[in-house]
Amino acid sequence: MAKKIIKTESAPAPVGPYNQATQWGDLLFISGQIAIIPENNTILEGTIEEETHQVLKNIGAILNAAGMDYPDVLKCSVFVKDMHLFGRINAVYAEYFGEDTAPARELVQVSALPKFVNIEISAIATKKAS
Repeated sequence: MAKKIIKTESAPAPVGPYNQATQWGDLLFISGQIAIIPENNTILEGTIEEETHQVLKNIGAILNAAGMDYPDVLKCSVFVKDMHLFGRINAVYAEYFGEDTAPARELVQVSALPKFVNIEISAIATKKAS
């Protein structure tokens, strides 16, 4: 078995020496996604809700490139600059992950994120999850 690199133009290009995702067998490891609009490679500057939607759309594009979807996600790591945004982030997050298939998750506050965005999410998924 070999590591497979997942790349799609429907999600932002990496901003460093990493790939959008790597796949090992049925497991998919998605790198941290921030609110970059893939069509023009610019940071979405908006509300935390708008940023969260963009991040989750980017994750969805990578999942799709690997033949997967949101219910296939096993685990998410969410990093935020302000824990006071927790409820607003959760409201958007719940639109992508239903209660019956929601992945395991942690949400932690950090002092800074790449490109000084407000949220970053990484994920692990598997084809066998759904």
